[in-house]
Amino acid sequence: MTSEHKQTDAPRFDRRSFLAAAAGIAGITAMQSEAFARNFGTGAEPVRYPDPDIIGLDGRFPKLGNTPIRRHHLGTLWAEGPAWNGVGRYLIWSDIPNDEQLRWTEEDGSVSRRFRYPSGNSNGNTFDYQGRQISCQHGPRKVVRYEYDGSVTVLAEKFEGKEFNAPNDAIVHPNDGSIWFTDPGYGGLMNYEGNRLNTGSPQPVRKEAVYRIDGKSGAITKLTDAPFKPNGLCFSHDYTKLYVADTGRSHYPEAESQIWVMDIDGETVKGERQFVSMTIDGKTGFADGIRADEAGNIWSSAGWVGDGYDGVHCFAPNGDRIGQIKLPEICSNVCFGGTKRNQLFMTASQSLYSVFVETTGAHIT
Repeated sequence: MTSEHKQTDAPRFDRRSFLAAAAGIAGITAMQSEAFARNFGTGAEPVRYPDPDIIGLDGRFPKLGNTPIRRHHLGTLWAEGPAWNGVGRYLIWSDIPNDEQLRWTEEDGSVSRRFRYPSGNSNGNTFDYQGRQISCQHGPRKVVRYEYDGSVTVLAEKFEGKEFNAPNDAIVHPNDGSIWFTDPGYGGLMNYEGNRLNTGSPQPVRKEAVYRIDGKSGAITKLTDAPFKPNGLCFSHDYTKLYVADTGRSHYPEAESQIWVMDIDGETVKGERQFVSMTIDGKTGFADGIRADEAGNIWSSAGWVGDGYDGVHCFAPNGDRIGQIKLPEICSNVCFGGTKRNQLFMTASQSLYSVFVETTGAHIT
């Protein structure tokens, strides 16, 4: 066989074949990127800035180009209720099924397991303006306050002689010390996150609603029962509005997945209306915990859709979605913390994450 025949019979890697092969490899690479979640383990490679999972959709989104999303802890069953203590410089959060609260310390980044145990299957947490911790307990279905002397004060356990479903999240108003909380009742629907009541209804005890505890008298009033299952809540940056996440779609087919907004009128609310729908690009997930920043933007945890949706969505005061933080897990709640309150903490299923942003939280937790 001559050298000429050898050359003729050899494989020909012309430009067309090379481009076809490259396209195939690129397709496989793209599939792998979508199929495998981002690695936040200790052996993970550093993320090249800007972090590709911090997505600005509008110039109003206060993102930073040289900061990463960081995972601080892995190992909870269902992480919830982050709250920042500015005096102690630590973050607490709940692991509802494990009936405990954990603490992350800013000083050295350490996590202390079982900061509080048992926790009453606590969900949402906050601190009042005297630095006392307030927790919504799924198990006994109460709102409680932890006092300086170590005792526990029950702030809410009944309304009009009837027990609550299972308080979920709480916030404190700075002007009068009143505590506003939601009562969707998830802790009364299952033993995993509380105590199942076997009522055969998505309402364990009563119609789901939002309540207010008077800061002086302790009297409880019902603010609204417009949301199907009111979940996370927050004040606007100027305290003129109340935002409430509605996760009623989990049990009511007619419910819309949305965040409500209503005007605050003294000790009551009025004008309940939709702020944003959580149906985005044809995909419907849930908003859960929500917080406002100093500019009036609303930062909402998001989940139960999958990659590309789960994480955090940021909405401008007019309801435009201006940014997104993608996480490899369902995000349940958020809060601002850190010394400058410019760190967004995110409880997400089995983990605690954070990211620095170019804004600060509007409120103390």
